[in-house]
Amino acid sequence: MHIHILGICGTFMGGVAALAREAGHKVTGCDAGVYPPMSDQLRALGIDLIEGYGAEQVQLKPDVFVVGNVVSRARRDDGTSKFPLMEAILDQGLPYTSGPQWLAENVLQGRHVLAVAGTHGKTTTTSMLAWVLECAGLVPGFLVGGVPLDFGVSARLGALAAGQERPLFVIEADEYDTAFFDKRSKFVHYRPRTAVLNNLEFDHADIFPDLAAIERQFHHLLRTVPATGRVVSNGLEEALARVLHQGCWSEVRSFGSAVSDFTAQGLHHAFDVLRAGQVVGRVEWALSGEHNQLNALAAIAAAEHVGVAPATACAALGRFRNVRRRMELRGTVAGIAVYDDFAHHPTAIRTTLDGLRQQVGQQTRILAVFEPRSNTMKLGTMKAQLPWALKEADLAFCHTAGLDWDAAQALEPLGEAGLTAGDIATVVQQVLAAVRPGDAIVCMSNGGFGGIHAQLLQALAARFTPG
Repeated sequence: MHIHILGICGTFMGGVAALAREAGHKVTGCDAGVYPPMSDQLRALGIDLIEGYGAEQVQLKPDVFVVGNVVSRARRDDGTSKFPLMEAILDQGLPYTSGPQWLAENVLQGRHVLAVAGTHGKTTTTSMLAWVLECAGLVPGFLVGGVPLDFGVSARLGALAAGQERPLFVIEADEYDTAFFDKRSKFVHYRPRTAVLNNLEFDHADIFPDLAAIERQFHHLLRTVPATGRVVSNGLEEALARVLHQGCWSEVRSFGSAVSDFTAQGLHHAFDVLRAGQVVGRVEWALSGEHNQLNALAAIAAAEHVGVAPATACAALGRFRNVRRRMELRGTVAGIAVYDDFAHHPTAIRTTLDGLRQQVGQQTRILAVFEPRSNTMKLGTMKAQLPWALKEADLAFCHTAGLDWDAAQALEPLGEAGLTAGDIATVVQQVLAAVRPGDAIVCMSNGGFGGIHAQLLQALAARFTPG
């Protein structure tokens, strides 16, 4: 089969491309601003990439066009389509489908799917679960919205392991909509036998009017889990309790709360795991923060459903090396550590900084550098939560380009500790003027952030390197 992917450089669609290529299909694709590292990864797999969405690409005559959710029927000011290829596909009646639909029909069918859903921690927990299964010898396939350091790739097909009825496939289950022609959440296509509900709060204000709308989508996911399946749910989340209350037809295992099936006892970086109040394993690792402890419990409970003993899962997590862009240390100059993190929602920012504070202690200053880049943050829906999110930061620097709301006003409760700038160069200069040896700088964005990490390290080296 020849598939041509529209929006191929997105993390999810790039993963679909890699899986299709590994399965032996011919894969081509297009995107606007074809960019590394995804473009380099795809070309290394022998996938031809085309810049833009020109209508002439119909001449490739693939068996099917696979359409990413970046594609829409939007038009420019002059009335022309922003995606002329999609218009040509529709005009000529050519076959097309969405990425999640193609994945469900061509990769996930016949597999035991373990899907990890939630507002936060999907990528990390999916990576943890895939690593636990790998260490248990179960050779899982996976599709992750990032690059797990233990695997070095974001997607692979996996294989049928001895003793398993079906090959295992671990997937990051996103609640964002599927495509312009399919407004259901992506995850309803995956039909998991094991579903992890990691947490749930309001996000994606561009497509969801309120939290209740997202809860309905999560319940649609539960409707697809068989009676022999397992739902792993965070016992600390009221929103997930409401989702389960709408109806659940599968075994439920909870984690996190004092009365949950799976709980933790100890520090976030070294803790016993208890199942029904009995110690079943211990995790000692380099990760920090309560959020990662909860992620670990979710992965352990999900892995148990496919036969991995909690003690085995705990041992594997002790060797887990995390995911790129999850508190990834990019470099150190004069004792100043520069971290890169994907946090882009107030709660994610808060948990990231809380975890870093636990790691570095009270004596180290934390400089938080962030950009409100997600659609929800650009709309200003959660701007009032930013002072709360940045509580553990000694100084906060906000990149304001593209915002229609006043970031300086939103950060006023921080006083002189909150600074804003409309361009990256000014942000770098603000940080450089304030930083001291021994500080920790964490840059938070769900995009490339204009390469600010490298710019900061270069500027720090110029200032603090002798000679």
